[in-house]
Amino acid sequence: MPELSPAPAVIWRAFFISAVLLGIRVILPAAPGTIQPPTTYLQFGQPDQEEGRRVLAQFRQAGIAGEYYLEFDLRVMPRRGIEQVFHGRLWGGRNGQGALSRVAVADAAGHEHRLLLQNGGQSAVWRSDSAGDTPRSVGSFEPLVPGVELTAFELQMPFIYWPDATLEGVNRIRSRPAHVFLFRPPAAWAAQHPEISGVRAYLDTQFNAPVQTELLDRQGRVLRTLSLVDLKKIGDQYIVKSIDLRNDATRDKTRFQVTAAALGLEFSRVVFEPAHLNEALSPPEAGKLTRLAP
Repeated sequence: MPELSPAPAVIWRAFFISAVLLGIRVILPAAPGTIQPPTTYLQFGQPDQEEGRRVLAQFRQAGIAGEYYLEFDLRVMPRRGIEQVFHGRLWGGRNGQGALSRVAVADAAGHEHRLLLQNGGQSAVWRSDSAGDTPRSVGSFEPLVPGVELTAFELQMPFIYWPDATLEGVNRIRSRPAHVFLFRPPAAWAAQHPEISGVRAYLDTQFNAPVQTELLDRQGRVLRTLSLVDLKKIGDQYIVKSIDLRNDATRDKTRFQVTAAALGLEFSRVVFEPAHLNEALSPPEAGKLTRLAP
């Protein structure tokens, strides 16, 4: 993976979650009997929760001006079985609530599935599967396309807005020191997903970029791991080139790999309106796209 610079943190944040800073409460480490952090940390003494508040505030403020467009492949790599590749497109931007992403992915039959993701304190997901289909609200674990494990949850990363967050310490992940945070879901969300106890996120200490996140079950075991794989520089800034989602139970993996990108765009307002999700969109003109080699 290329050496991180301040730009990757900005682009990653704009790609996955909002830049709007909302209130967040950082609490003391977990009490006995709850999820316990890993035992090997680099710092001495208790984590500085005030520092944790500062790191999260900085992380949530990051973003890029303007709107952007991505073309990507979803490469489904089961531990056993045949690999599949699904092609997709993503339009990104934001409104007063937070980051917005409109995603379109074609299934094996060439049928396009569309999702609209609204991030922020009141996150939401809408879906439309055909031109005549009325867009409908769906859950955050809605897959981008049937048969693919990558869901709206991974693209939104809504846990960044959960108010119950703990800085567990500093640890080394993928050869780089990272702030380790544990996010616990609000009561309403937890009631809908009782099998999930929280999310652990690793943010690079130097550039505040997320290197890895882990979805945890009720016993604190890792269910799914999302990892940054590679970055690509376009102009004077980096974008995420590829990320991996691993099912830690089955060891199946899905790779999200960007194949083309256009930054600094301006879209019509209807691109991010749920009522227009069932309408097809055209990509930017070819001259604005930067093609990324595999």
